[in-house]
Amino acid sequence: MGETRKLAAILVADVVGYSRLAAADEDRTLARLRGLRSDLTDPAIAAHHGRIVKRTGDGLIAEFRSVVDAVRCAIEIQIAMVERNAGVAADKRVEFRIGVHLGDVVEEADGDLMGDGVNIAARLESIANPGAICLSEDAYRQVKGRLDLAVTDLGQTQLKNIADPIRVYSLEVSQPAPARAKPAPVLAPERSDAPRLSIVVLPFANIGGDPEQEYFVDGVTESLTTDLSRISGAFVIGRNTAFTFKGKHVDLKQVGRELNVRYVLEGSVQRAGNRMRVNVQLIEAETGAHLWAERFDKLVADFFDMQDEIVSRLANRLGHELAVAEARRAERAVNPDSMDHYFLGQAHLKKGITAEHQHKARSHFDRALDLDPENVGALVMRAWVDLTVAVHLYTEDRPERLRSAEADLGKALRLRPETADAHIALGLLRLNTNRVDQGVAECERGLAIDRNHPHAHALIGVGKNLTGRYEETEVHVLEALRISPHDRRAGMWSMIAAVAKLLAGHDKEAVAWLSRSIELDPNEPMRHLYLAAALAHLGHMEEAREAARAGLELNPSFTIAWHRAARPSDHPVFLASLERVHEGMRKAGVPEQ
Repeated sequence: MGETRKLAAILVADVVGYSRLAAADEDRTLARLRGLRSDLTDPAIAAHHGRIVKRTGDGLIAEFRSVVDAVRCAIEIQIAMVERNAGVAADKRVEFRIGVHLGDVVEEADGDLMGDGVNIAARLESIANPGAICLSEDAYRQVKGRLDLAVTDLGQTQLKNIADPIRVYSLEVSQPAPARAKPAPVLAPERSDAPRLSIVVLPFANIGGDPEQEYFVDGVTESLTTDLSRISGAFVIGRNTAFTFKGKHVDLKQVGRELNVRYVLEGSVQRAGNRMRVNVQLIEAETGAHLWAERFDKLVADFFDMQDEIVSRLANRLGHELAVAEARRAERAVNPDSMDHYFLGQAHLKKGITAEHQHKARSHFDRALDLDPENVGALVMRAWVDLTVAVHLYTEDRPERLRSAEADLGKALRLRPETADAHIALGLLRLNTNRVDQGVAECERGLAIDRNHPHAHALIGVGKNLTGRYEETEVHVLEALRISPHDRRAGMWSMIAAVAKLLAGHDKEAVAWLSRSIELDPNEPMRHLYLAAALAHLGHMEEAREAARAGLELNPSFTIAWHRAARPSDHPVFLASLERVHEGMRKAGVPEQ
């Protein structure tokens, strides 16, 4: 068809009030414009590795190999215009507005560019102040932290004829940034500074070349790209750009440089008889190092069901692996910033539910919020810490922890309403403060945003327990385990299923689930205490007393009275069942007071 889709940095510029200037003195205005083209704009674009795509009367559209080049060029032009306009009357000045965007474009056979990437850059230019540069959020990510100029966050902005609002930043060339201890140049030399959590999912290879399998292979790639984009803070290269690499042998380091991403995911699908094998590997683009690999072997069933299962598992595991990789980077940071502390806090949470890990994680989230009070991820994760301590570690400051969590989550959702983790954390809070229906609703809202969030499924199971619908709990836990079978929270989810069985009087099944839960994480006291109750009801008194001793060693202050008082629901069916659990604990030797 003579056209190519690609990712490009687009700069659009035009003269402010050109019609007014031309009406006042057309010959002089045209002469000045020609002079600016020959000794400023055209040489600046060439010097920064750009090309002029087209001229638009008093303006132009240019393409650059990177956003860094485009912004350098824009800054050079605007600084030069400040100097040239010095001493010129305001009504006679030639001033530029400039917009810069990073996005998908279609390149025609004649070199012309079309598509949203160009349209958005043009709309950004139209809202820029005279002498300023407007950047889209995608463009701003590429240069954030390396600018020595004042930047104004204009927030989510509805651009003309663009369907969805776009976050816009205005770069005011005539205004310096706030003073720093060590001033940086206007734009630091280009280096490997791809955005955090930035990744491209390359089209999976169809090993064997079966054309009937091709749509399945492409579907996995596309769905995984979509699901990864839901990870908070992730920058995921769009499907159209990624598919320009389809069927090509590529240098992954070069792909990383070209797309300015930290990570590359590649994979393959192979069918042998009635089995399907999917291989994936996560690679650090800068070094080419393999960070993680996984293989799925499944019996061929309904392709859509298989695709859904593979994608949901991969998306969850990749979210974990990307966070681990970012934490390793943060550990090497000389001066950790807000996001570095966010990932360092995440790393401590992944080590288990202990007071020490929770304390260290919270200290990092506190520091992240000191550096950036609007770090939504840190707000949500600090709330998770407070909820974890309040719900699982039986702290005396439980009310204060719950209040702090609710405040952090409220702020996070005001800043970014469509944050799945925030809704799900709020669900946990309400489940534990006798607002069960609201808690389940928040978890369901989280799933509407991120359908592959396993913890939301498990927490809906908690809601079933708290309303006496014990037979419905297991299916939610099994769904969580299906989506993320190797999750660090799998032991907690198993305990949720176990509690349902115990509350319903299915003690043998409760023992099976609790044994699995304790095997996955033996350091959570309630698992042992619930096991003690189930074993006591089965008449295995020696084992019940041993389980009770193990639980009380982990939490010496636990009493049946405390557990009764801390109940998160007053549903009559649940309360009656809870007394059965306490009876079992009492038989096993757990103290009443």
